[in-house]
Amino acid sequence: MLKSVLVANRGEIARRVFATARRLGIETVAVFSEADRDAAHVREADKAVLIGPAPARESYLVGERIIAAAKAAGAEAIHPGYGFLSENADFAESVAAAGLIWIGPPPAAIRAMGLKDAAKALMQKAGVPVTPGYLGEDQAEATLAREAARIGYPVLIKAVAGGGGKGMRRVDSEAEFAAALAAAKREAAASFGDDRVLLETYVTRPRHIEVQVFGDSHGDVVHLFERDCSLQRRHQKVIEEAPAPGMSDQARAAVTEAAVKAAKAVGYVGAGTVEFIADASEGLRGDRIWFMEMNTRLQVEHPVTEMVTGLDLVEWQFRVAAGEALPLAQGQIRLNGHAVEARLYAENPATGFLPSTGRLEAFVLPGNVRVDAGVDTGDTITPFYDPMIAKLIAHAPTREQAIADLAEACAETEVFPVKTNAAFLVRCLESPDFIAGAVDTGLIGRELETLTAPAEPSPEALATAGWAFREVVERREYEPTPWVDLKGFRLNAPPVTTTRLFLGEAPVEADLALEPTRGLHVESDEEVVVFESGEAFVFRDHPPVADAETAGDGQIRAPMPGKITGVAVKAGDKVAKGQALLTLEAMKMEHALAAPFDGTIEELTAELGAQVSEGTVLVRLAAD
Repeated sequence: MLKSVLVANRGEIARRVFATARRLGIETVAVFSEADRDAAHVREADKAVLIGPAPARESYLVGERIIAAAKAAGAEAIHPGYGFLSENADFAESVAAAGLIWIGPPPAAIRAMGLKDAAKALMQKAGVPVTPGYLGEDQAEATLAREAARIGYPVLIKAVAGGGGKGMRRVDSEAEFAAALAAAKREAAASFGDDRVLLETYVTRPRHIEVQVFGDSHGDVVHLFERDCSLQRRHQKVIEEAPAPGMSDQARAAVTEAAVKAAKAVGYVGAGTVEFIADASEGLRGDRIWFMEMNTRLQVEHPVTEMVTGLDLVEWQFRVAAGEALPLAQGQIRLNGHAVEARLYAENPATGFLPSTGRLEAFVLPGNVRVDAGVDTGDTITPFYDPMIAKLIAHAPTREQAIADLAEACAETEVFPVKTNAAFLVRCLESPDFIAGAVDTGLIGRELETLTAPAEPSPEALATAGWAFREVVERREYEPTPWVDLKGFRLNAPPVTTTRLFLGEAPVEADLALEPTRGLHVESDEEVVVFESGEAFVFRDHPPVADAETAGDGQIRAPMPGKITGVAVKAGDKVAKGQALLTLEAMKMEHALAAPFDGTIEELTAELGAQVSEGTVLVRLAAD
């Protein structure tokens, strides 16, 4: 077994790897940027080394600094986690050249699967079924447009070096193609340093099925069954489960056999995931499942596989990297029950899922499920990295029970003032189509309005807030304000136990005769937060002060800290309502800022490549 390991990553995956390392008696080494100096993964490691400034390209993406950190700390091996340098073949080679153990597949396998077009060509040669499309070297816009027409709309543009939905666009018509291609190439270049794309036919009722594979250096490869990752938003996975609902024995045999064949074709060693797209219009059929790509690393969703197999995949990674044979043969790996995972993101569904940053004054996660978290109470969510802050994983004998347990866990999540998608996850898990197993990658898009509709607090939540303010009044030791005073008092009359509060600008009545039962966080004497069904309801005892800025003042502000990656207008331009003006990149995603009304660009302060803070005025727009 290994003696010490450095994790070339941060947050949740670093803590996850450290947990197994501690159990096996392996010394742990963390690396951190200046933004992560006080991060949870740094606190938990036996040793920690600073590797650079906050931006990932100056710290976590600089392989030389990570290798130097491993040498300085005396680490024997490097585990890359996922993201960052985990699928960088050059980095893997540098690790080995430095005399360190690389906990991952051979660089040749990473290269073979790293470029989607080459990987698909290789899979075709190996007899693995692939999605029809265009894999050519010619990247001219005219050529790509012609190929898209040949394939037939809708088509999918995908970054050759991509993953996680970056550099991916669905195009429904020829008129949309040029703009979608430009956006995909720009995002691909920013995310991977490579703007090349491929085209695929777009499957209209797609299921995202992936198979966990494991290989060792002795030539053996096994699969650990499949996962379903079809519940996605903008190609980003939201909820994953194992096994896939509705998967027949015939379809499972076909997809797992194809996955093992794919891994053997590249001499795969270590943990990997072979991803497939399935046409679910007639259910899951073995002849309607096609190879999509291979992720040559551990996946975010690996815990659902661990829960249904009872195995620790990180331990398997350690053992294989140390030269051991796979711990189990294929016939010894069994499925047990059902597992479902939800990704908790620091984002606000009410504002189009914009990332949310700040200090976690309250951070309470449930105790009835497995929790893999990257942060603790008091930690700060910065704009520099991926917004996923935790994963909640439920395991039960049946799919129905696992879903119910996970929905309950998401409902009990309490986070403030950072916004999260917890309530959105509850609604996804309670979607009748999801519960029925009628899942495809378009489900969230079809139900988005329902899944993100404004929530209303229950009478019990209102009572909790009302009682909290009564306690505040008692602490103040002076006459209560008219906003919270009990109304209707007279001698010998039955007590009236209602009080008025404000939820945003809306007045609400709290019935204090009800028993308060919900989670509570007292922010100040003028503001309390009540948690319910994953929501954080903020109540005040007085009306909010009117904002000096009006919603339609024409000042386009940065909704979060980020980098300006696109400027589509200049001063003096006439623009229409909804027209894209700027593109802001934050937390690894691009966000388009659009005109709120028809008008003329009066002033443009945003500069391409500039880093801006939240609230910065980027454009002043005068109404026509």
